[in-house]
Amino acid sequence: MNRRKSPWVTPVHDHASVFAFAHIQDETQMIKRTAIAIALAGGAAITGVAVGSSHREAPLITETPKVDNTDVYMFRSYEEGREGYVTLIANFQPFQDPYGGPNYFTMDPDAMYSIHVDSDGNSVEDLAFHFRFANNYRNIWIPVNGVQVPVPLRNIGPFGAAAQASNNNLREVYSLVTVRNRTEISPATNLSFGGGNVFIKPSDYIGEKSIPGYAAYADRHIYDVGLAGCAGDARVFVGQRREGFSVNVGEVFDLINTNPLGARDGEENVLADKNVTTIALEVPISCMTEGSDPVIGAWSTASLETSNGRFTQVSRLSAPLVNEVVIGLPDKDSFNNSFPWNDAYFARYVTHPTLPELIQALYPTVTAPNQFPRTDLVAAFLTGLPGLNQPANIRPAEMMRLNTAIAPAAAAAQDSLGALAGDAAGFPNGRRPGDDVVDIELRVAMGALLPADVAPSGQLPYTDGAIVAATDFRDTFPYLNTPLAGSPNTAGAPGGVAN
Repeated sequence: MNRRKSPWVTPVHDHASVFAFAHIQDETQMIKRTAIAIALAGGAAITGVAVGSSHREAPLITETPKVDNTDVYMFRSYEEGREGYVTLIANFQPFQDPYGGPNYFTMDPDAMYSIHVDSDGNSVEDLAFHFRFANNYRNIWIPVNGVQVPVPLRNIGPFGAAAQASNNNLREVYSLVTVRNRTEISPATNLSFGGGNVFIKPSDYIGEKSIPGYAAYADRHIYDVGLAGCAGDARVFVGQRREGFSVNVGEVFDLINTNPLGARDGEENVLADKNVTTIALEVPISCMTEGSDPVIGAWSTASLETSNGRFTQVSRLSAPLVNEVVIGLPDKDSFNNSFPWNDAYFARYVTHPTLPELIQALYPTVTAPNQFPRTDLVAAFLTGLPGLNQPANIRPAEMMRLNTAIAPAAAAAQDSLGALAGDAAGFPNGRRPGDDVVDIELRVAMGALLPADVAPSGQLPYTDGAIVAATDFRDTFPYLNTPLAGSPNTAGAPGGVAN
């Protein structure tokens, strides 16, 4: 296919540095240090903007679903006693059917999954967390008439307890490395194992017979982590979760084949029967802020290793949905390859968005905002909102921004419309699982932040009809719910059984 070329976007990034990274390689799940390269390229100065991505949002990412980044969350932890922490979540591999065996949804060992944090507003990461995975196959065999034959299944009996580990045919493990200021490289320490640099990803939820008590089994894979340069211990979890994003996606993409002014709970969340793979980190606030500015920005990426040992970025995400409904089709792949500090290339999609015009064309009773350029959208997605989550020094770029000085709200006290409804701890000041980001983004796109004279329909209660709330989720790390089970099939439980 023909792809627009830009001096700021290249299919393989130049590397500013090469560093040693932990690689997991044997059945004892111990990490040995080996060298890999990471794209840490510098960028040209920018003056403009761009926007985020989500589920199967660009043509090329549909070909590599293991590195499709679906959602990013960033919020002050609201678990009791954890208020001094920020939770960062990056989800991958969309539309997972719980019964998707026999291989289920391992992570790609040829990929690097990353979360980047900008602490000073210049659109360059000051702290990055890089994850790599390895699959350790046991190749279990059984005797068949005197012949030892490997089995075709992921497990040959129930597992979950330590004594049953030999029934599991695959152990998936991962390493975590932090890079501070793009030069200071440090493997994370697994404090739950008394040291070492290896972490174990729990098996996907095959079913209740294979993994009884899955919720407790998965929670045993929440690890205390030592991070270089951090005064307090962090926590990490990587594993399958029930999909937390709520959206009436089918009707939205069918020319908004629903009533955008209908009831907020009037339609189906079509992702309710799906799972997703989650990378979750809980990091001390003091580890990510610099100086007196409490605002941080974050985005996630996935990169694939090339034959020469370099990495090419294939997925990038912060704000949800925007690559699907804002970035034009010719530039979707280019955005996934790009860096925030080069976002001027995509500026017109935010300053002159097409979504409001399409909504007006489909529903002539509503009127798209008539102010251009759309400085309200620039603030919402690219600089942060003044007085809420805009850094003291800002270089416009698409990333999620969080004011860590704003206290978290308990789950029961959160408003799913976030900052738009006066809940300053919610989207677009970061994003919590219970923030109804589809409704918020629809309202902001139609002018909720603009005066009535330039956005006469801006205060209407736009919705996709698929509602979500904080109380739908657990209120402890990693916040997203236990995944749906692949078995048994139970009436009333879509796609499987949730514990």
